[in-house]
Amino acid sequence: MDNKLIDALVSLLKGDLVQTHASWVILTEDFAYKIKKPVNFGFLDYSTLEKRKENCQRELDLNKRLCPWVYLEVVPIVKTAEGYSLGGEGQVVEYAVKMRRIPENRIMKNLLSSLTAEQIKALSKHLWNFHQRAERRDEFGRLEVMRFNTDENFLQTEKYVGITIEKDDFTFIRERTEEFYKRYAWLFEKRIEDGRIRDGHGDIRLEHVAFLDEGVCIFDCIEFNERFRCGDVLNDMCFLSMELDFYGRSDLTEIYEEEYKRLSKDPEFDIFLPFFKCYRAYVRGKVESFMLDDPNLPEDLKREHKERARRFFKLSRYYAEQINQAT
Repeated sequence: MDNKLIDALVSLLKGDLVQTHASWVILTEDFAYKIKKPVNFGFLDYSTLEKRKENCQRELDLNKRLCPWVYLEVVPIVKTAEGYSLGGEGQVVEYAVKMRRIPENRIMKNLLSSLTAEQIKALSKHLWNFHQRAERRDEFGRLEVMRFNTDENFLQTEKYVGITIEKDDFTFIRERTEEFYKRYAWLFEKRIEDGRIRDGHGDIRLEHVAFLDEGVCIFDCIEFNERFRCGDVLNDMCFLSMELDFYGRSDLTEIYEEEYKRLSKDPEFDIFLPFFKCYRAYVRGKVESFMLDDPNLPEDLKREHKERARRFFKLSRYYAEQINQAT
């Protein structure tokens, strides 16, 4: 894709440009326009215009489930004789997801010092209600699928042993994970039968939750890979628990988890929660470690990612110590 297109849209919309590894986001006073980059990372494929259109529509549809007030429409970007426009007559050269812009002071990550128990309970209830009506995806609940995910994590982080994760922690977490599979293999099938495997969000982090006038909004779900989005509802909900612990708000974690447990009446809640939290913290440690391999990242930022990776892996070890303790 020609960067001139992005520059032209920034100028047209009089907005500010923010980039991720997979998208350009143009921010205006009231709206955000998300344009997917023509990249293919294996687990994510936006390499053709048709695939980017499909993923834009999927992003819109999936996110409306948990945040209907923010996700508005998929807008075609059209090339004309005069330049580019959003919609109208001409050659469609790209697509954008148009969203209402969420004020920074409404995002959970920026509210950690002032959140109330009532807000946390409302968030937990919003997520539980969503999980209740979300599509069942039983095939993602099999033990083999979860084992594939954890095996992938250990394989991809071997190179960081002694750098961001201590060898003893790496070995301990892997052993506790294997012990869990052996001890509770039968429960994976039970959870499938009980309807606890759903098409979820996949990335419920502090920066993806907002408290709006209309209600709780959980946005920016994973649209590009079903394996990352679908699975056990506890695996989905506990990503946020882990992040609250990481940022020192375990008091909010307790409220959030207890409310979800009360609503779900899940008999295996205490068995699976530390296992899934261990997995989530490990994934975050892995992703932070990956940043050390970016040749374009300044050394000071690499040091920050290295420290964050170490903290996430230590948190994963803390959860691993709780695995297999519930009876």
